[in-house]
Amino acid sequence: MSEITDFDASTLSRRIHARELSCREVMQAFLARIHKLNPTFNALVNLAPDDKLLAQAGEYDKELASGASRGWLHGIPVAIKDAADAVGFPSTKGCELLANHMPVRDSLMTARMKDAGCIVIGKTTSPELGLGSHTFSTLFGATHNAWDTHVSAGGSSGGAAVCLAQRMLPIADGSDFMGSLRNPAGWNHVYGFRPTQGRIPQPYNPDVNIDMLSTEGPMGRSIEDVGRLLLTQSGYDMRAPLSLQGSINWNAGDVDVAVLKDLRIGWLANLDGHLATEDGVLDTCEDALKKFSGAGAVVEEIPMGFDPGKVWECWLAWRRAIAGPRVGSLMHLPGAKDKIKPEAQWEYECSQGMTFTDFRRATETRSAFYRHMLALFEKWDVLVLPTAQVWPFDVTMRWPGEIEGRRMDTYHRWMEVTTYATLVGMPALAVPAGFHENGKWPMGLQLIAKTGSEASLLRIAAAYEAIRKDFIALRPE
Repeated sequence: MSEITDFDASTLSRRIHARELSCREVMQAFLARIHKLNPTFNALVNLAPDDKLLAQAGEYDKELASGASRGWLHGIPVAIKDAADAVGFPSTKGCELLANHMPVRDSLMTARMKDAGCIVIGKTTSPELGLGSHTFSTLFGATHNAWDTHVSAGGSSGGAAVCLAQRMLPIADGSDFMGSLRNPAGWNHVYGFRPTQGRIPQPYNPDVNIDMLSTEGPMGRSIEDVGRLLLTQSGYDMRAPLSLQGSINWNAGDVDVAVLKDLRIGWLANLDGHLATEDGVLDTCEDALKKFSGAGAVVEEIPMGFDPGKVWECWLAWRRAIAGPRVGSLMHLPGAKDKIKPEAQWEYECSQGMTFTDFRRATETRSAFYRHMLALFEKWDVLVLPTAQVWPFDVTMRWPGEIEGRRMDTYHRWMEVTTYATLVGMPALAVPAGFHENGKWPMGLQLIAKTGSEASLLRIAAAYEAIRKDFIALRPE
């Protein structure tokens, strides 16, 4: 059973379609591992009954026996992040007020994954309303890091990342507003890909014209899985008018270490000291960058060249404009003041004082920053930052109050490093970088490319994966 759960989704797909493994055997193996490990890590919630899932897997085996396949995910167990809708499972968003909220339709991403053949077995944990890059809630409790149960798993796709690292799932979806695909991937030694804004449509959002800072995306233990799931999730949808119409020119065989030769990498580090960063984070990332330079890439530490203070103020305005109304839609419910966490209520309260002029000023700063980033990509192929400014912290903390003696003035300031790719809507792929000197806490790199460059990032990451094969393959004991 353990061998089955060691396989990534692409390997499982090949073996299932070759009839070397049955869908029922795969489901049994993953359910057994979930029942063994999930009580410790608390990464999966609202699981469907075993007998129902095994019966469904049996039906998928019958389909294959008749020569029919639903797609590359045929019969593979998947749990959808609790921020997205999957029919038959509550969409709680980690909030007590939504504990019994049952969706009437799948999200588009869920529907596309089902169309590719996956079997949805439950939901992966997310912090309350997806706010704060630490997966805990009063509804479900805290999710523990896959490598050290005493520290945070990150978030908001914390449950997904832990399930991957601990082999409770072969592949996972996530979503990213302020690093929610990238931070947990970095802290659990897996991959998380925030695609270009509009790549994965969200047509059922209350707003489809402005509210695009958050995007869904793939997570996996191999770049092949990440790329294949991205292709499954992405594609134009008329109901989301700003969704992208172009395709991603990538296939699973795109692995060539030669793509790293003469690759121009701009290392942004801590933005000349602007980002408060815990000791050891930059050193670990720089050690990982030596693997790129050793393969022929040109790596140079560079300044961002744009006032990061202005970017942060722009970010606060945009976040308040989007997160505030999301929280506000629940504030009329009975018990909201007592049951919604204070960080979420703070977002709502801050949004109430915003004027159109405030927001307009932020949109202009965002536009100027986008143009500046495009100019950087005229010289650099990839820009690189850490996936987080701190190592995984005590799981009982709400958020780090200070970093190396510098006070954090908001509950999310310690994740400022993730805002840059989000604001410009450019693709950012989190790859494993290294470990803390204690050997237990992972850290990742954000590889950022210009708009629409998902295929390029996948090829670069696949080459990195090839030269660090043994390191990437490391797993928690």
